[in-house]
Amino acid sequence: MDLRSYVTDGFWDELFDESLQPRPGAEQLVRRLAAFSHGELAARQRAADKSLLTMGITFNVYGHEAGTEKIWPFDIVPRVIDAAEWTTIERGLKQRIHALNLFIDDVYNQRRIVKDGVVPDWLVDSGKCFRGPCAGLTPPRGVWCHITGTDLVRGGDGCMYVLEDNLRTPSGVSYVLENREVMKRTFPQLFQGLRVSPVENYPEKLLAMLEYVAPPHARDPTVVVLTPGIYNSAYFEHSFLARQMGVELVQGSDLVVVDRKVFMRTTQGLERVDVIYRRIDDDFLDPQVFRADSVVGVPGLMDAYRAGNVALVNAPGTGIADDKAVYAYVPQIIRYYLGEDAILPNVPTFVCGEPDQCQHVLANIDKLVVKPANESGGYGIVLGPRATRQQLADCRDRIKANPRNFVAQPMLALSRVPTVVGDSLEGRHVDLRPFILYGEEIFVLPGGLTRVALVKGSLVVNSSQGGGSKDTWVVHRPTGDSPVPPSPSS
Repeated sequence: MDLRSYVTDGFWDELFDESLQPRPGAEQLVRRLAAFSHGELAARQRAADKSLLTMGITFNVYGHEAGTEKIWPFDIVPRVIDAAEWTTIERGLKQRIHALNLFIDDVYNQRRIVKDGVVPDWLVDSGKCFRGPCAGLTPPRGVWCHITGTDLVRGGDGCMYVLEDNLRTPSGVSYVLENREVMKRTFPQLFQGLRVSPVENYPEKLLAMLEYVAPPHARDPTVVVLTPGIYNSAYFEHSFLARQMGVELVQGSDLVVVDRKVFMRTTQGLERVDVIYRRIDDDFLDPQVFRADSVVGVPGLMDAYRAGNVALVNAPGTGIADDKAVYAYVPQIIRYYLGEDAILPNVPTFVCGEPDQCQHVLANIDKLVVKPANESGGYGIVLGPRATRQQLADCRDRIKANPRNFVAQPMLALSRVPTVVGDSLEGRHVDLRPFILYGEEIFVLPGGLTRVALVKGSLVVNSSQGGGSKDTWVVHRPTGDSPVPPSPSS
């Protein structure tokens, strides 16, 4: 395959440097790509697509005109992260999750960080995902954010930044595992001679964490995955993880609370449930405490949780740390609780709830990316440099009407990765969502979900808006590895 036509267009490329030299860890992969015959790459991509169809790997898009269930879009050229860089990323993620867990526990209990003036009280109390009923709670083992998906991006300076934290019901890890399986089926020769960190042990690690946080009474804990049902956008993942762990997948109607204990209805009668990996948002979890119109939750569940008779993963109320306005304070949060500087930096962020910062955003809105503080999936984002005059005016009006609900950031030149387009490679923008488990120890799954904007020039990587994904390789180079080989164009 001729790689001489590949261009980086001035963006940081994850596979090649500006001279088209392979980056550390990517040398063998580049050699193998260059050895492919004409048409082979496109044929392998078609084989991967067929494999995804056969395996039934799908996601749902609400309201899509062509139907809701879609085959997962996947690109076969992997993203490579050198193990030396991954070590720093892993340390930074562990530090961040440790501090955020302490923050969540603090804001629902002593509120030291608020009293000490590090985080303003209005920021916490006005948070859309702050849950008053969680005040005074202490979850089993003191862990609130058991499962986190932290979104990372690399800017044009080559630095990896944290873009946002996802601590409510983060999704996507099933696609990490299935992407690796598809790669091994369709491109097994790519792995030969490479030390790529495995990801297949995630379900085992997940189950161990779930069992660890079980209430003290449970010597052999019964774990279930609670799903809102087949029409949820992440239902494939719910069923996949339950199957991989060998636990029951249940809906709210399958559970009942008796004497502040949770039971599962079975053909043999009621069976006690000790740990619920819930994939239902807080609002719908318990109609007696949160939204009374919820039909997917479990009445009385919060009473059982308060009594210590069941563990909920993630704990209700963790969404306060999802808030993009709270995100802006995470470096201070890390310094306050851990006495350390953040290993992974934030993207510089303006909080519109702060009057001076709001004025700056309104005056420079055409240069900034404006985001709602609590939306997900890429919805509600306005890319200032690409927006029309009317879109900017509408955005200003929304900010003025509810400044607390918006933040703004500079528009980063996101890094790109070579992506299959026909029988050639073109650069497409990507982000990265590593997954972190917090149990007896903090475990970071090597790599994570690389999401790719398949539309040329697009910065939106969400699958609901035309994005796809890639397998992510954390590659360990052999001791005494040979020098970087010549550029594929030489």
